[in-house]
Amino acid sequence: MAEGKPIKLEGKLFRGNLMLRSQEVEFTDPNLTFTKILEKCLVNLCRDLEVPIPLWLEKNTREFARFHQTLFFDGQFTEPIAFDRFQIRWIE
Repeated sequence: MAEGKPIKLEGKLFRGNLMLRSQEVEFTDPNLTFTKILEKCLVNLCRDLEVPIPLWLEKNTREFARFHQTLFFDGQFTEPIAFDRFQIRWIE
């Protein structure tokens, strides 16, 4: 992935098998690395979905690198949440 290329993320909130909300965001900055752009996208996605920013764990890095998506669960949020899981997916 080239530095500064636009990244588009899709976020979905689930309770059980029911999708509660979905949102897409896109961000680019030619001066930032892929990791920093991904971080900005995640923050913007959380803001738009009105959810707290989750803790990004090593498992998230592995999942995202391998599958271009990852899941966040209750234990990764420092505030109470009204959903079971938060999925983000990189849309290429």
